[in-house]
This record gives sequence, C-alpha cells and structure tokens, in this order.
Amino acid sequence: MDNEAGLFALAGWNGLFSIFVTLGCVVVAWIVLQEINFDKILRQPRSPRARVLQLLLAVGLGHLVARFVLDYWSWVGTLKWLFRSG
Repeated sequence: MDNEAGLFALAGWNGLFSIFVTLGCVVVAWIVLQEINFDKILRQPRSPRARVLQLLLAVGLGHLVARFVLDYWSWVGTLKWLFRSG
C-alpha cells in the first residue's frame, strides 16, 4: 500500500513538472512572437483578433517545444536502464 502511494505521488510530481515546463515554453514562445513584425502579414496587427492569433501561435509553438523537452527528459531517464542491465 505504501508503494502505491509513492507511485501516485511520483505521478503527481511528474504532472506538476509537465505543467510548469509547458507554461514556461508558452511564455517563451509568446516573448519570441512579440519580436515578429506582423505589420506585413496582418491588416491590423494590434487588434484583438491579431492578439488572439499570437496567443494561439504561442500556445501551439510552446506545446511543441514542451513536448520535445519532456520527451527528451523521458528518453534520458530511460537510458540508465541500458547501462544497468549488465
């Protein structure tokens, strides 16, 4: 029973870590998107619709980057089993 509680706690910490990594990547993507000159792409680059588009782009790009980081973290964590098998 104690081992099961430890697994649930580990899953909870893993989920919390994933949330923070994803939110951090979305914030970084938002900051990077602020440097793009949308004047040539959009008719009204400061309108609410343009801001929503930037937000959606930041969420999408941030999610992709976070997924890569979390997958890479998982892959590095499983490499230890390759070297402990012998």
